[in-house]
Amino acid sequence: MKKILLIVGILLAGFTMSYGQKFAYVNTEYILGRIPAYEAAQKQLDRLSEEWQKEIEGKRAEIEKLYKEYQAERVLLTEEMRTKREETIMAREKEVVELQRNYFAPEGMLYKRRQELVKPIQDDVFNAIKTLATEGNYSVIFDSASGPTMLYTDPKLDKSDEVLEKVGIQK
Repeated sequence: MKKILLIVGILLAGFTMSYGQKFAYVNTEYILGRIPAYEAAQKQLDRLSEEWQKEIEGKRAEIEKLYKEYQAERVLLTEEMRTKREETIMAREKEVVELQRNYFAPEGMLYKRRQELVKPIQDDVFNAIKTLATEGNYSVIFDSASGPTMLYTDPKLDKSDEVLEKVGIQK
């Protein structure tokens, strides 16, 4: 009898503790998509990326042209001239790889520019979510934009619009 009462007591305590927790979710893609500054930053980053990609493709086309010219003239060149041309082509290829790394590597210019433009906006959204969680006594707030980890969501638990209001954006 004591065992049954102990088990029932533990179960009741577990249920009451879990019942007191509040959950909600937000969709950060939805939130960020409604913030004009974020959209402008994304467009600016896309333009930069396109410009840099065109620059790299132009340099690759120049290298390809040099290589084709070298292949066509190779039989007419002396050993010393062939070596010099090969070194020139290889040096240009290294320059392009280095340029691409400077622009697009994880610590490259695009990443740094993204940090300058987008990170402050994301920080504002995160702080608004934190404020919402504190004010609403939510134990957990999920992000429904981060993948198919939530199989069902009750729309009344979606707090995305409230986060937008806290950031200063009206629906």
